[in-house]
Amino acid sequence: MRSHYCGDLNTSHLDQEVLLCGWVHRRRDHGGVIFLDMRDRNGLAQVVVDPDTEEAFARADRSRSEYVLKIRGLVRRRPEGTVNLNMPTGEIEVLAKEVEVLNTAETPPFMLDEHGKVGEDVRLKYRYVDLRRPDMAEKLRFRSRVTHQIRNFLEEQGFLDIETPILTRATPEGARDYLVPSRTHEGHFFALPQSPQLFKQLLMVAGFDRYYQIAKCFRDEDLRADRQPEFTQIDMEASFVDEADIMGAAEGMIRQIFQGSLGVDLGDFPHMPYSEAMDRYGSDKPDLRIPLELVDVGDLMANVDFKVFSGPATDPKGRVAALKIKGGAELSRKQIDDYTKFVGIYGARGLAWIKVNKRADGLDGLQSPIVKFMEGIIDQLLDRVGAEDGDIIFFGADKTKIVNEALGALRCKLGEDLNLYTCEWAPLWVVDFPMFEENSDGSLSALHHPFTAPKCTPEELEANPAEQLSRAYDMVLNGTELGGGSIRIHHQAMQQAVFRVLGISAEEQREKFGFLLDALKFGAPPHGGLAFGLDRLMMLMTGAKSIREVIAFPKTQSAACVMTEAPGEVSPAQLKELSLRLRVKANTEAE
Repeated sequence: MRSHYCGDLNTSHLDQEVLLCGWVHRRRDHGGVIFLDMRDRNGLAQVVVDPDTEEAFARADRSRSEYVLKIRGLVRRRPEGTVNLNMPTGEIEVLAKEVEVLNTAETPPFMLDEHGKVGEDVRLKYRYVDLRRPDMAEKLRFRSRVTHQIRNFLEEQGFLDIETPILTRATPEGARDYLVPSRTHEGHFFALPQSPQLFKQLLMVAGFDRYYQIAKCFRDEDLRADRQPEFTQIDMEASFVDEADIMGAAEGMIRQIFQGSLGVDLGDFPHMPYSEAMDRYGSDKPDLRIPLELVDVGDLMANVDFKVFSGPATDPKGRVAALKIKGGAELSRKQIDDYTKFVGIYGARGLAWIKVNKRADGLDGLQSPIVKFMEGIIDQLLDRVGAEDGDIIFFGADKTKIVNEALGALRCKLGEDLNLYTCEWAPLWVVDFPMFEENSDGSLSALHHPFTAPKCTPEELEANPAEQLSRAYDMVLNGTELGGGSIRIHHQAMQQAVFRVLGISAEEQREKFGFLLDALKFGAPPHGGLAFGLDRLMMLMTGAKSIREVIAFPKTQSAACVMTEAPGEVSPAQLKELSLRLRVKANTEAE
């Protein structure tokens, strides 16, 4: 029905007759001549309809925003003084000979160029209208181009595109599963995969050597700007590799994507141990664009007459850290109070601070409610953090986890609020993760997942699990974890040792992971892999504030689709087929 896309026309098409199909983006009547801005997925083109083409003019006159039209016309140069160099098609226009109305449209719930005045819930309710906006359409076109580059890169590297099951069984991977009841196996459930983790490992056992998949994954977890209940992973796995091989392939892919799509050279990818990242930045995904670092001052605070500091300083699980902001003494008391409330979100019970006004005057040159406790250590403290006149120092004192999370988040917020960024892109590899992390009840859980290989023998692992490091690695960009992976366990004895450390009994191992343990007995090769979050990658590359902006039909923060009203109720007949019965709560009584 069309010969060209609207947005593709330019001066090379002058004097050509074209057929265009699309939507009326804007209609203007200038002294009896009607101008239609026609829009399709590739952009806009100006169509001119003169009164001397009576039938075409009458149809154009009746057309309104979002009507669907077919236009036959002649490409001509715009008159002098009307050229719009801000538009790709701004040097030409189409003189219409025929106008056909393919469909009418009611007034849309919001005008496309006024979307900013409506709430996100309205935009998601009418997502098919929201996606007509040029900037939204460009985000999805950009995503398509990037996934094409990803496939090309991995195919050239010898990776095979292999699909893995969506209906599988629940495995412990850090979040709740979405469960699907089985009609044919009464009382049993499938689980939607949180990742293709075990299947890609089994593909390595099967000898496929290099696998990739752009895979749908599902996690029933609390949502935020960079999380969705269903999301997309760029999944990779390879055999007969070590960490350097996988990280090199993944880094090469990301470099090529940025160069090919944005013309950006990401530069060096430094490697940083997990422990250093936590000590210096309070996070295992630090934003290196921000030149602020946490500095340990616990040894200085151990004997101060202020239990808020001395308590954590002498607690083996505590930490006292300082965060110096150059020029930060200009912050108002209200701003400091706001930052105090902010760190409270992360469990901090307060935010101590010192403003450095005239350092040479000792305590008299400092402004702070806590400065009276600093006598005898103030010079050492200021030297430790490198404080100068005009700076402010914030302090965190609590359990190490709380201090890291609170000051790490404060560091990022200060970077954004005060525009402290030193560059546009800051990639990083974080390596040498602990194998396990301690839960509140003292038990251990896998920091990544229980199929990650440790850097020790099974005997060493079980003798001292809390001290062992794993062969895991995360790629971080601008404070966002783009992807993570590891070298996997390929010996049955090691896998069973990890399960035992996690408190998984032999019976439970057999029930949940018998197929994996069996596979490891039949010549499993050394293997490893990595998975990138495609949605997060697109969010960063397009400058979007949320991954909802780069997903065609996302869910809300409550994991619902307001457009289709999913999740929805099902009929009694459907429940009966699944041998299920709902327990409905009426008021406070369960029926």
